[in-house]
Amino acid sequence: MTRIFPLFVFCLFFFLSAESSFSQQKEYKIISIAFYNVENLFDTENNPFTFDDDRTPDGDDVWTQEKYRDKLQKLARVIPEIGSDISKQAPVIVGICEIENRRVLEDLISEPKLKAYNYGIVHYESPDRRGIDVALLYRKDIFRLENSVSHELLIYDSKEPDKRIYTRDQLVVSGKIDDEKLHFIVNHWPSRSGGETASSYKREKAAALNKVILDSIFKKEPLAKVISMGDFNDDPTNKSFKEILKTKGDTKGLSPHQLYNPMERMLKKGMGSLAYRDGWNLFDQILISGALTKKDYSSFQFYKAGIFNKKYLITESGQYKGYPFRSYGYSGYQGGYSDHFPVYIYLLKQAGPGSPKGNE
Repeated sequence: MTRIFPLFVFCLFFFLSAESSFSQQKEYKIISIAFYNVENLFDTENNPFTFDDDRTPDGDDVWTQEKYRDKLQKLARVIPEIGSDISKQAPVIVGICEIENRRVLEDLISEPKLKAYNYGIVHYESPDRRGIDVALLYRKDIFRLENSVSHELLIYDSKEPDKRIYTRDQLVVSGKIDDEKLHFIVNHWPSRSGGETASSYKREKAAALNKVILDSIFKKEPLAKVISMGDFNDDPTNKSFKEILKTKGDTKGLSPHQLYNPMERMLKKGMGSLAYRDGWNLFDQILISGALTKKDYSSFQFYKAGIFNKKYLITESGQYKGYPFRSYGYSGYQGGYSDHFPVYIYLLKQAGPGSPKGNE
């Protein structure tokens, strides 16, 4: 029997305009949308077509079944807790990156701490040389999947124009929650290997593909509610965001086709989702289209964004104290979770007359 979880309903007090001197209590549905770079979730078998040799029992990482199961259990603890401070339940949507294949996702959602949430999987194999893909998990009792497609990212070496750089595709998933259509784009843009400046053209190509995808959605649905999330390997202020996607750091005057990046303010406050050489970056981001930034909560709208950095996800001591508690480090298996913190947003909707408070 499928276990059904109603959307959590909570109350907020809104003070009315000067024409009224009292406060009015309203009830709202709230859901969380999350993204998590799970740091190289590989199975233990060697794939002869990818560079996964290190993640095998005989490889440099000595990646055994015991370590694999330990990592699955740890990730299964994290995912249902992301954003649960307010939503009081597991995220409805979870974008995932750095997974090897569908099998590891099936193993993950079968873990006892996740199984009850009845997650479905959307996954396509990418041509990435390391063998890592992006994917999306969705709660089948809340999100009704309608369509999915994987968009190939074509990049060629700047010094050898005939040499293709194989990287992750961009995943687009569309469906409905409470009969409201939502589109999700899951990204894992090319890394900064070789240096930020020398590799920036790769991420700018990725941003250009994201722009093409967005434009195609808006052409069909001018008021489409779109969420683009991922490990972008760029900060919110980089060219890929500000000049190509033209993201905005606030919602004032935002048109339906423009993208709001709530992580931009977080970066300016010194917040980050990963640390490197004593500095923080906010590569993990969730962008939202203007149609999700209205203050009319008769339909789902953006409420708040956050970085899920609970104490147990943080390294407690040593050289990397304060950094994300990762699975592997220079000294081998660390027994942690990931080298990235998850990020999330809340979507809010008024549970008014005639509006069901859940999916009973």
